[in-house]
Amino acid sequence: MKKALISLAVAAAVTTAAPAAHSADKLLLKTPIAFSTSLPGLGSPIPRVAEQLKLMSGGSLKMKVYEPHKLVPPFEILESVSSGKINSGYATAGYWAGKIPASPLFSAVPFGPEAGEYMAWMYYGNGLTLYQEMYDQTGFNVKVLPCAIIAPETSGWFAKEISSAEDLDGLKMRFFGLGGKVMQKLGVATSLLPGGEIFPALEKGAIDATEFSMPAIDSRLGFHKLVKFNYFPGWHQQATVFELLLNKDVWNGMSDQHKAITENACKASMADSFAEGEAIQHAALIENVEKHGVEMKQWSDEMLALYRKTWNEVAAEEAANNAFFKKVLDDMNGFREGYALWKKNAFLPRS
Repeated sequence: MKKALISLAVAAAVTTAAPAAHSADKLLLKTPIAFSTSLPGLGSPIPRVAEQLKLMSGGSLKMKVYEPHKLVPPFEILESVSSGKINSGYATAGYWAGKIPASPLFSAVPFGPEAGEYMAWMYYGNGLTLYQEMYDQTGFNVKVLPCAIIAPETSGWFAKEISSAEDLDGLKMRFFGLGGKVMQKLGVATSLLPGGEIFPALEKGAIDATEFSMPAIDSRLGFHKLVKFNYFPGWHQQATVFELLLNKDVWNGMSDQHKAITENACKASMADSFAEGEAIQHAALIENVEKHGVEMKQWSDEMLALYRKTWNEVAAEEAANNAFFKKVLDDMNGFREGYALWKKNAFLPRS
């Protein structure tokens, strides 16, 4: 009888303690984002990640997504996560180029890897290790997870045809990342504006031209209403990676289960966002031409050669100025040299 009572007491204690332990393990990630959730491939992946976190954790891990500027401005997400002002955020590393010169290498690289190769370097090369090392060595208290990727962007929207370097000289253009440094060398005055500020800047004449993203995304922002020449290929961004940042102290305090759920939700989002982006571009291209009077233009071989030559100059300068930039670029290029053998032999030639 005594043993039975002891057993019942232990069982009751375990039953009583279980909800408390479960409650202590609950976590809400408050996540401001740099891109509107209405933009497919850019902002749309993160609500799906939030849904999966809740489902896979049985509700013990949740994410509340805040549209741009609702909690912190897009360009303040990194510092806000690092300081603990917020516990997570979603952006792209290239937004921190002013603070971390190597950061654009983890977003998009001119004439760089396409999505499959980028993910191969990230997950099975040294990419992820270097990505985290970048934040650690610059003193940012964050854990980084790649959490979305999109295919090539358009090369830009212009009010007139661009046939030579002379046509670029003196233009005012919104441009992202390392491609922006290429354009600066070619005489373009570049600025990095968030998506929601680009149309008004074009409308007011603050900029003459812009690039932003893929056709289905650009169409949501209405660039075709103001500038009619849309250039391809997007030499500056053949693939673009987006990141989920978590405060490092919060990450270290998460259970192994919550860490695994978050990591795998972001890995799934990489595949899902890439598939979404690839599925919806053709319809936007058709609508641009047939409904909006857009002229789709291809860069000449001469212009692409100019962009590549100028990028090589920029890459050499950036590597000379920053040791970690050189370390990452050398590692990426080394991986790409090996990948090129596979790509050359396995894939159909471009027609």
